[in-house]
Amino acid sequence: MTAKTKPFSFFRLINFFPPMLQQAIILPLLALALTLLISAVLLVITGYNPVTAYRYMWEGVFGNSRVFTEVLLKSTPLILVGTGIAVAFRCGVWNIGAEGQFYAGAVLATWVGIHLAGLPPFLTISVVFLAGFIGGGAWAVIPGWLKVRLKVNEVVSTIMLNYIMIGLTSFLVTGPMQEAKKVFPQTDEIVVAARLPNILPPTRLNIGFLIAVLVAIIAAIILFRTPLGYAIRTVGQNPETARYAGMKVNQSIIIAMLLSGGAAGLAGAIEVSGLTWRMFATISPGYGFDGIAVALLASNNPLGTILSGFLFGALRASSELMQMNARIPSVLFKIIQGLAIAFIIAFSLLSRKVASEKIADRAEAVPTTGS
Repeated sequence: MTAKTKPFSFFRLINFFPPMLQQAIILPLLALALTLLISAVLLVITGYNPVTAYRYMWEGVFGNSRVFTEVLLKSTPLILVGTGIAVAFRCGVWNIGAEGQFYAGAVLATWVGIHLAGLPPFLTISVVFLAGFIGGGAWAVIPGWLKVRLKVNEVVSTIMLNYIMIGLTSFLVTGPMQEAKKVFPQTDEIVVAARLPNILPPTRLNIGFLIAVLVAIIAAIILFRTPLGYAIRTVGQNPETARYAGMKVNQSIIIAMLLSGGAAGLAGAIEVSGLTWRMFATISPGYGFDGIAVALLASNNPLGTILSGFLFGALRASSELMQMNARIPSVLFKIIQGLAIAFIIAFSLLSRKVASEKIADRAEAVPTTGS
């Protein structure tokens, strides 16, 4: 037994930490460290100086207060989308439609933000957020319903709904929702009362980042401290066992998709009310797809999305500086994302294998009756 488990001694050490800490902090940081190491080797092989590259990466994140707040701004939708996807993945539902759900929430939040007037700012912002959650959640419930009722593969349906929602958004901003001047493919600005206040003037950082962190914490509490979260996780691990235990499998899937899409829709609402103040056809640079990587890097732990969302936001924010000053090709950042995800999956599998072996060791150590 000792010879068998020796290769995984490092992961046996990691398993002394609580699972929540492993998933949210230790494994993502370990994956990031190895990713940066491998990326440095690739930079040397391709003729670039990794020290210079990483120096510009550092300056693009921590260079001054302005660039740091820009990282937090870019992290905000990633944390929210990643949190929502983590909930769906925990339920065993492959929600690949967060991009469309982001757009759905942004569209409905914009419509409400334009037409809602006369309320205090707190109530106006609350209604805008609710509209974003409902828009994204409703768009996510569609593939959830198709899965439980018609057995439609959610990967196919969510991807198709992405294209439908993005196309619908283009139609709306050039037609029914286009600005009154009819000049650009965008909507009018939302009312002033619907705009999020900044928390660090004169930077653009608004309370949306704090809301994203709060949503991640609430999602973690729901998943790991409530009967609903237990049902969602059990359905994700083994639907038949959950059904045998009396849990409502189909209902859990629908709720998980509602929460997942709602978080993505809320991200869209915050993007509109905190930054753009209007809707246009290309409001998302791919937050819905990057959110999948954020969730995977966090081992589908909502608390982990705070760290992984910040890491991906830092990559997105520092990429331009590295390209301009160090002439690093943009494809490197895709490689870094891919390596980080590959490492976190590998580490998670190894950690679970070691945990299983420890359980087996303890079972063998327990003396049987009559021995």
